[in-house]
Amino acid sequence: MFSAAVVLRNARPNLVRSLMYTTTTIAGVKAISSLSQFSPKLLNGNGHRGYATENKIKSTSSFVPGSKQPITDEAAQQEYAKAEAAMKTSVEWFRKECAASEARALGRVTPALLSPVRVKLPDTDKSVRLEELATVGVREGSTLLITLYDEHSIKHVEAALYDSGIPGVVPHRQDNRTIKVPIPKPTVEARKELFTIAKRKAEDIRVQIRKQHAASLKRGKYEKHSVELEEFQKLTDKYIKETDKVLADLQKATGGK
Repeated sequence: MFSAAVVLRNARPNLVRSLMYTTTTIAGVKAISSLSQFSPKLLNGNGHRGYATENKIKSTSSFVPGSKQPITDEAAQQEYAKAEAAMKTSVEWFRKECAASEARALGRVTPALLSPVRVKLPDTDKSVRLEELATVGVREGSTLLITLYDEHSIKHVEAALYDSGIPGVVPHRQDNRTIKVPIPKPTVEARKELFTIAKRKAEDIRVQIRKQHAASLKRGKYEKHSVELEEFQKLTDKYIKETDKVLADLQKATGGK
C-alpha cells in the first residue's frame, strides 16, 4: 500500500492546492463558529467576521440642523396657520373668478358672470356685492335677470354694471326693480380680454401672497437659515404655483396670451 504522503507527492499540483485550500477553509469556518459561541459580537448581522454594533446608526438626515424638520415652535405654528389661511383664501377667490371667466369664454351664461360686480352705496365709501342687493337669474339661456330688493338702489346697480368692465355687459332697465342683461356670444377678442383681466388679477394675488409672507417673517423675526424661513418660503411658493396653474387653465379655455 502506498502511504498518503506518496499519493500526495505523485498527485497533480492543482489537486494538491485544491485539497489544501479546502482544508484551510473548513478549518477557518470551524474556528469562527467556535469563537461565535463564546462572543456573539464577533459576528455582525451579515454573518461576516468583525465587531457588530448593538444599535443601528440613525439616518443622517437627523444630523442636518433643521433642514427637513417641521416647525416645532408654537408661536411659529400659529403664524404659519394664519399665513396659510390668508393665502388659501386669496387663491380660492381667484379660482372662482377664473371659473366665471371660463364660463363666459365658453358661452355659458350663469349668475356667476356678475360675481365681480361691486355696488357703491350712497353716503358711504363701502362697496357691496351685487347678490347682497338683488337676485340674479337666467332667462332663455342667454339673458341675466336682476331683481332688486329695494328699488332705490337700481341706479347704483346700473352704474356698477357699467363700471364692472365685464365684456359685453350692458344693462337694460325693465321697471323700478328689474334689470335685464343680455349676454352676447363671446368673440375671439372678448375671450382674449377675459384672459387679460385674469392676468391682472393673478398678479394682484401674487402680490397679496408675497405681502403675507413678508408680514409673517416680520412678526416672527426668525433666524437666518432656520426651518421657519424654509417652511414659510415653501408655503409661498406653493400658493403662487397654484395661482399660476389656475391662470394657465383659463388660458387654455380662452386662447389668451
